[in-house]
Amino acid sequence: MRMDYLHHKFPLNHRNLLLKLLLSLFFFGLAFRLLFFHSLSPPVSPLLESPFPEKTTLPVPQPHHHPPPPPPPLLLPQNPPVLEEQAPEEDPEHTPEEVQEHVPEKEDQVETHTDTEECDYFSGDWVPNPFGPMYTNETCSHIESHQNCLKNGRPDREFLYWRWAPRGCELPQFDAGKFLNMMRGKAWALVGDSITRNHVQSLICMLSTVDQAVMYYHDEEYKSRSWNFPSYNFNVSVIWSPYLVEAAIYEDINGISSSEVEIQLDKLDSKWVDQYMDFDYIIFSTGKWFLKAAIYYENHTIMGCHACPKRNLTELGFNFAYRKALKSVFNFIVSSNHRGLIFFRTFTPDHFENGEWFSGGTCKRRAPIKEGEMEMKELNMMLRNIELEEIAKARDKARRNGVNLKLVDFAGLSHLRPDGHPGPYREFHPFAKGKNSKVQNDCLHWCLPGPIDSWNDILMQMVINS
Repeated sequence: MRMDYLHHKFPLNHRNLLLKLLLSLFFFGLAFRLLFFHSLSPPVSPLLESPFPEKTTLPVPQPHHHPPPPPPPLLLPQNPPVLEEQAPEEDPEHTPEEVQEHVPEKEDQVETHTDTEECDYFSGDWVPNPFGPMYTNETCSHIESHQNCLKNGRPDREFLYWRWAPRGCELPQFDAGKFLNMMRGKAWALVGDSITRNHVQSLICMLSTVDQAVMYYHDEEYKSRSWNFPSYNFNVSVIWSPYLVEAAIYEDINGISSSEVEIQLDKLDSKWVDQYMDFDYIIFSTGKWFLKAAIYYENHTIMGCHACPKRNLTELGFNFAYRKALKSVFNFIVSSNHRGLIFFRTFTPDHFENGEWFSGGTCKRRAPIKEGEMEMKELNMMLRNIELEEIAKARDKARRNGVNLKLVDFAGLSHLRPDGHPGPYREFHPFAKGKNSKVQNDCLHWCLPGPIDSWNDILMQMVINS
């Protein structure tokens, strides 16, 4: 009865319509509910899902697939070059980071020059340099008294304001920071006579504008010495060996001989031979000492002499002995297994005028000269010609044996600087007792600072280009 009533009250079409309406309302309400609650809260960060969000950290990005750069080397602050003594201060242009820029991370980043072979560093002119030297006698404590011209009272300063300029290429000024960075963990030796000692003082003074040298060895007479640059683990040594071969020398501190020098032309000086393989870079030089009176030995047998009229010996001449000694030295070098860089430096000429060192010679010029303005002395030319001939032969053999032997020919450029010697100012205030005081002049060694500093400009470029 009930069913009949419903069938009669709600026909089939009406029931379907009602069902559709109810379902539509149901789904509409469900959709509204989801949309409403979704709009009330944004997406939740995984970091805020922690019960202690204040202790969370941002997610670390994944690393790239290349290794991080190596940590920078430990460097001490670099002091700028100064012309007068001053308290050290921090200079942003000379920070350790700037020095570090000179350290190549890859082999192909090393500075090179395509014109290395074409460039002749030894042919050029002295040109004005308004900036002056990198150091002075007040900022460097490694200058020996006889070369400390300014302290000894030399009144002029013009000789300090020149630099060597090759004609075929640019020659940058010596960069002490860059040089020390290249030489980390390495060792240099300069082997020779008092000019070599003069040179090493120049090098030590220039490097000490960046890192102070610490002397850790000296012989009894302080002729052979070694220094360390602690921030770079770099060592520099000077080895006293004026003949490069064994020689018995009989003279006092003033160079006055009591007998002829006895030279073993075929036996190398053990002072440098015993350390030869310990050095990465070596500069050999000699020359002037062979002009002294001497007796020559070979195989422990007297061959003859030079300037020994009171002895019944054959006069062979210094040129004979010099050539023999150089042959012995070069034969050892080219047959060695040394894989560093070896230089032979030509001797440097003196500038005594109106006499020699023992006969009142002086050097009073106050400016560089031009080529041809002053002739090189005949004895000096003989020494240089022997050097050039013998090293030319030796370099051919060295190339075949894989030994890196180079010539540094400073004779010509040094000849143009008669103004760079101590002269009377090898002694402290030589004219303190009057202008007519009798003084000993030094026209062979070089004032520091002075022209010899340019040698290091050239050496640095040769090291870079090698």
